[in-house]
Amino acid sequence: MRDKLYFISDAHLGTGADSRQREQQLCSLLESMRADAHTIVLLGDMFDFWFTYRYVVPRGHVRLLGKLASLADDGIELHFFLGNHDMWVFDYLQSEMDITVHDEPEIFTFDGHRFLIGHGDGLGHLDKRYDFLRKVFRSRLNQRLFAMLPSRLTFGIATNWSKHSRVSHGKETEHYLGDDREGIVIYCRQRLAAEKIDYCVFGHRHTPLSRTIEADGNSALYVNAGDWLRHRTYAEYSPAEGLQLREWK
Repeated sequence: MRDKLYFISDAHLGTGADSRQREQQLCSLLESMRADAHTIVLLGDMFDFWFTYRYVVPRGHVRLLGKLASLADDGIELHFFLGNHDMWVFDYLQSEMDITVHDEPEIFTFDGHRFLIGHGDGLGHLDKRYDFLRKVFRSRLNQRLFAMLPSRLTFGIATNWSKHSRVSHGKETEHYLGDDREGIVIYCRQRLAAEKIDYCVFGHRHTPLSRTIEADGNSALYVNAGDWLRHRTYAEYSPAEGLQLREWK
């Protein structure tokens, strides 16, 4: 019976010496979901960098793309939330594999429960510098200008920026910083104060986490799916067990 909802985040394929191994393991996980998955949600940063050109597909990731296409063809509902490393996917996944692409957090209703789902970057507005950069990167004009540059140059720029981002934020992804310093939690509590939410599911922080959050008398379970870069974790919802963090073995 296909009655489960799965969440996977932050594989950062394309970086690290073990990128191909991570991709193969990720494909094995996805294949194991085929029998009982109603919906699979990719929470962003599945690629360390992606830019959708009009006629050219970036090199690599063929195993993952092929697996997603196969799952979509088998009737499984797929969603992709843009991350801060793969925000330039544009319409490729939608047009080629019928994967619904989201660029901001959204509410899903599944099995009678309300899920607030997103990647997580820029939420809570704790980093004004990143807020500015996010607007720059998501500007349609800047995206068109970037697309005009030779791909060898654009991928070189993106790879260096991605490496710098991981180094500069590495220590922040090692542990939970506290409710008042976690942008995702601040955002979820703001939403929770205004509407009914049962589960909040995000990625971005690379820290597997499950905890109850509260706001104005309302409560929800906040789950961060962790990552597929270091932890090999994911989240699974089933009607029988609710929302659980899982580790691939």
